[in-house]
This record gives sequence, C-alpha cells and structure tokens, in this order.
Amino acid sequence: MIVVTGATGNVGRSLVRVLAAAGARVTATSRGITDADLPEGVRHTRTDLIDPESLRPVLDGADALFLQSGGPSAHLLSPQDILGVAKAGGVGRVVLLSSQGVATRPDSASHGALGQSIEDAVRQSGLDWTILRPGGFDSNAYAWAESIRARRTTAAPFADIGLPTIDPDDIAEVAAIALREDGHAGQTYELTGPVLSTPRQWAEAIADALGEPVRFIEQTRDEARAQMLRFMPEPVVDTTLTILGEPTPAEQLISPDVERLLGRAPRTFADWARRHIAAFR
Repeated sequence: MIVVTGATGNVGRSLVRVLAAAGARVTATSRGITDADLPEGVRHTRTDLIDPESLRPVLDGADALFLQSGGPSAHLLSPQDILGVAKAGGVGRVVLLSSQGVATRPDSASHGALGQSIEDAVRQSGLDWTILRPGGFDSNAYAWAESIRARRTTAAPFADIGLPTIDPDDIAEVAAIALREDGHAGQTYELTGPVLSTPRQWAEAIADALGEPVRFIEQTRDEARAQMLRFMPEPVVDTTLTILGEPTPAEQLISPDVERLLGRAPRTFADWARRHIAAFR
C-alpha cells in the first residue's frame, strides 16, 4: 500500500492517477479530498499533516509514503512526528516533495531553512528516503486563469527572464518510480523542465492553445509585490520575486534527472497549456 498525502494538489492528484493506472494499491489523503477526485478503487480518507495522529490509521500497514512538504502550512508541521507514525505503521520508504530553494536559497527562511529542516528529518528517519526538489511549476499559470477568461489579458513582472519550470505531471511520474521501484534510496533529484521559459512565452503558449490573442502586460516589481501580498506572506513574496527577477545560475540550470528517470524529455510549458486550456477558456 502506498499512501499519498496532498492528494488534491497539483502533484498529488496526478500521482494518485499514475499509481492507480500502474495497479498499485493507493490510499489518498488530504484535508479536502472527495470521492470525485479519485480513480476507481483508490481508498481515500481525510487527514491533516498538522495532526500526525490523524495519519496513524492511514499509515498502519502501508509500505511507502509520499510526503508533500506542507505548502503554506509547512511551518506548522512536525516532520519527526509524522515520520515516527509512518515508521510505527510499518512504512519502509518515503518520498518527499521538497523544493529547489533548499539548495539555491539556503538563507531564506521561507524557501530554504524550513525545507532543509524537513529534509533533515526525512534523512534521519531511518526509512529509505528519496527527495524531489522541483523548481517552479507550470501550473502556477492557473493564477492567470480568471483574467484570461474574463479579458484575454494577463500581467506579470520580469517578462523576458526565463526559468526551467516543470509540469507537475512529470514530478508525479518521477515520484511514482521512486515509490514503486528499488534503486532510489538516498537520492536527491533536481526536477526541471526542458528549457527556460519566460512569462511572455507562457502568455503566447496559452494564446496558441486558445486560438485567440492574449494581451500580456509587464508589471513593475512593486506592482507585482502589491498584488502578491494579498495572498502570500511578505518573506515568501520577496524571495519569490528575487527568484523570478534575479535567478541564480543554479535556478536556471536544466537538470537531466527527469529525462534520465523517465526515459523521455520533460514536457514543455506549451504541452501543459494545451492539456489544461479549459481553465482559460
């Protein structure tokens, strides 16, 4: 049995589908899961990572755990307690969805230090562990969906600065391999897309998939910051804007890990846009 936390998220939802299609026994869990979110035959239950004891009945008898690092609630997690419950339930393997920022922004409390503490807990858990460190997600473009649907317009800062963002489905496929196959214990994989892509190129790709023009407006850093502060904490906003506007060489590096593990090139942003274009119509 494989337990997938964060099963309604961009990666977790896809991972459940990939594992189920491969014939694995899967328990999907998150705070907001419903039957409609799951493939047929997948067991589901509602739990909260902030309350490790809520995981005990889910993890009892499981073989492997996909652990997402908490997102906005990461600072509230006790990874040692979560992993202790997993180990007590018989789990032998854990795959952690971490972040590239652990390596590239170690001095950032929001992107580096917190993620490092969760990674350290996984490494010290006594379980076979694999850590996945993706950069930005192609699915971040969902933030544009409302303005594109309503006005065929979107806005972002740093229009022509590219990052090798990754399709969450590729992360899910890598996670499925690490959860089901031997040979990945003790490995940390850097996961990126195949090319650098810019916000302006994202808008063009969505327009191509729509078959209609999409107007792109380049924001100033201050304009973007004011918008982001409406839904993100200030330290997260400031570090995110620095990554978007002044990426380090490591943050623009294209990793070979996805292609090496999946036997194919990572999907492009245009691939993601075509598959998810209904959200922008």
